[in-house]
Amino acid sequence: MVSKELQELLLLARNKSSEGRARLVENITDLFLSDDGRLSEHERALMSDILGKLVSQVEADIRKELSSSLSLSGVELPEIAKMLANDDIEIARPLLERSALLKDPDLIEIIRMRTDEHRMAIAMRDDVSEQVSNALVEYGSEDVIETLLNNHDTQISKRAMEYLVAESRRVDRFQEPLLQRSDLPGDLAYRMYWWVSAALRKRILSDYEVDPLLFEQAVRRAASTVLVDQGDEQSAYVRAQKLVRRMVENGELTIQFLVNSLRQQRVAVFVAGLAELGGVNFRTAWRIFTDKGGESFAILAKAVGIDRNQFTSIYLLVVQAREGGAAKSPGVLKDILALFDATSEANAKGALQVWQRDNAYQEAIEELEKVG
Repeated sequence: MVSKELQELLLLARNKSSEGRARLVENITDLFLSDDGRLSEHERALMSDILGKLVSQVEADIRKELSSSLSLSGVELPEIAKMLANDDIEIARPLLERSALLKDPDLIEIIRMRTDEHRMAIAMRDDVSEQVSNALVEYGSEDVIETLLNNHDTQISKRAMEYLVAESRRVDRFQEPLLQRSDLPGDLAYRMYWWVSAALRKRILSDYEVDPLLFEQAVRRAASTVLVDQGDEQSAYVRAQKLVRRMVENGELTIQFLVNSLRQQRVAVFVAGLAELGGVNFRTAWRIFTDKGGESFAILAKAVGIDRNQFTSIYLLVVQAREGGAAKSPGVLKDILALFDATSEANAKGALQVWQRDNAYQEAIEELEKVG
């Protein structure tokens, strides 16, 4: 039977007419891809090898039809599936997007060896493993990666997620898809805080929580002892840090002292005091102080225990010190107070620890200028 079936297929393959091509696809589908196909398991295995040779000889439109039929069939022909999945994208797409016959090693090889269109189709699959996602991130274009991020059926490793978060500083189009993923860890979301839009900042602050206990191993005081060990020992920030530490040792560092420092325009002392109370280094506190959005300062204030009334006064003074001129109208406080009220102290402390410990964040603030 095998010989007779094969002879019929070979004759049809040589028939270049539209009718002949149609009959060839129909016979192949009937023999191999229908649940009630006439071949036994043994005959199917034998014919699979023969079909592989035949497929390489037929025209593209026949291979395309076969790929589509195979992608919808439950018939096990993995070698044929791999052959067609490595074909031109119009032939390969149905299998790349949905065939379970293609296993992770097959998909990874296609990602490495074929085109970005092949990678795009793989990024759209219903279930993408971490290994396949890693390969897509490594070999794919920005279009492919954005498609991968928007596909919430994909699994993305922590390592790949860290890389994409770092890339999102350069590639704006990654930012929103990343922040829409339920598997984005809170610490990575807060890492993105410094380079996303105001709207995405609000999403981070409202949707992501950070457990401060996660970072309790960080050596907070060691990290906050010095901004830069070298350089001018008489610079304003070094003097301010020394003053603040003496006050801590004497139990004299209070919120009211910081308010008075700000009123006297002793900005370095104010920032050094906030850094000490928040358990972060001077650089982190200074970056928060100079952040014009104000959201990060609200987080710091909540973390160090500043109450709502104190925050209102301090924030207006901060805006005045940062931007000069008369104090701003209380109207500017509406949104920032809403954020202050909605943020828990625990989450604020967790956010501070993320900002403090993250090396990528430290690199992002290298532009910091010395005070004084």
